[in-house]
Amino acid sequence: MKTLLSEMAIAERVAQLGRTIADVYRGRPLTVLGVLNGSVVLVADLIRAIDTPHQIGFIRASSYRGETTVPGQLTIGTDLMPAIEGRDVLLVDDIFDTGRTMVRLLDELNGRNPASVCTAVLLWKQGRSEVGIIPDYHGFQIPDTFVVGYGLDYNDDYRHLPWIAVLNPDDLDEVGAKSSGRNGNAGR
Repeated sequence: MKTLLSEMAIAERVAQLGRTIADVYRGRPLTVLGVLNGSVVLVADLIRAIDTPHQIGFIRASSYRGETTVPGQLTIGTDLMPAIEGRDVLLVDDIFDTGRTMVRLLDELNGRNPASVCTAVLLWKQGRSEVGIIPDYHGFQIPDTFVVGYGLDYNDDYRHLPWIAVLNPDDLDEVGAKSSGRNGNAGR
């Protein structure tokens, strides 16, 4: 695999995002809502960089299963989400690719009467958007390539990497051989 973004570059950028978000939401009732499972690492680092009181919660959004990089039907789960009515919400996801997941999640959240909803993503894949929105906050713009690490996975592997990497075809074959028969979330 090839490193695309180093651990240090990610840490510096997440700290910058946290400071910016804290300045915007200071004194306002903020809920940071992470999209499972890919955003867990980002949310953990980001909430420590937001030095103003805020609540956290999670929402499930899944459209990838097993050894695939092609999305299926999106399912949304809200059982880990706190009440957001009247609160400012920052929806945090690992990657903005086509944007279709983000649009569906925004529809779900706006139906719960928050004061506002903004979005933050670590990665914004250029040239892939199929929707009329863009992330309010983003860490990095990246080329249209399949990436893993820092919460992003392939077949539930590689989330633990502290950097972002591009997998080689040999890496995909190795993971597929190790985990044949196991369903996982490809995290896009």
